[in-house]
Amino acid sequence: MSSQTVATVERAADVLVRFAEAGTSTLGVTELADSLGMSKAAVHRVLASLRSRGLVELDEDSRRYSLGLTAMRLGLAYLDRIDIRRLAAPELAGLSARTTETATLSIRTGLNRVYIDQVKPPREVIMAVSLGVPYPLHAGGSSKAFLAFLPEVEIDSYLSAPLDPLTPATVTDPERLRTELALIRRRGYAMSISERQRGAASVAAPILDHHSLPAAVISVCGPAERFIGEADACAAALLEATDRLSARLGHRA
Repeated sequence: MSSQTVATVERAADVLVRFAEAGTSTLGVTELADSLGMSKAAVHRVLASLRSRGLVELDEDSRRYSLGLTAMRLGLAYLDRIDIRRLAAPELAGLSARTTETATLSIRTGLNRVYIDQVKPPREVIMAVSLGVPYPLHAGGSSKAFLAFLPEVEIDSYLSAPLDPLTPATVTDPERLRTELALIRRRGYAMSISERQRGAASVAAPILDHHSLPAAVISVCGPAERFIGEADACAAALLEATDRLSARLGHRA
């Protein structure tokens, strides 16, 4: 492949990446040229080539370009091949090693969520979870991390039904739970002390997809008596991990 061909491919890739990072659905030739340090003629040539393959589309009235159907198909093909358990596995291992506590991964199943993976630390007293057991979306850190980041209409629907406690510490008052969900959204993670299981504590944060919806939730958990003093450090490490994974799913902070 000649150096000229490589340069052409690189320019085309730069243009496509600029659309993904622009924060707006359309871009004009001048905007692209200025932001990429390219001439307008070069941008026109790249856009014409991308347009012929359906990677960008031109609005004839505004003379502005947007990503095309082929670009969407590429994105969907990437998302379809993502295995969230495989993707999260290195982060779970890293979190458990860094915090010396158990790291877990949950997915949502309707009005419940289930643990699908965990990594336990090599210490004598630890927390362990049961994989595949459904838990309601209001009980415990991982559950509340899901509920807090759902669309408001889904939260309203969930809170309109009776909320059964799993332990005496489970929050079942809808208004109190709404207040807590707002706090979770602001700080990015949920905390639980004995809400799902007596004597257990956790911090949990969602892995957000490209629609800013929770694709999964990661938690760090341990015996409550010990974990309370570690919670802030565990939350900081947790958010670093979920931010990296959310970016992999196309989420933009």
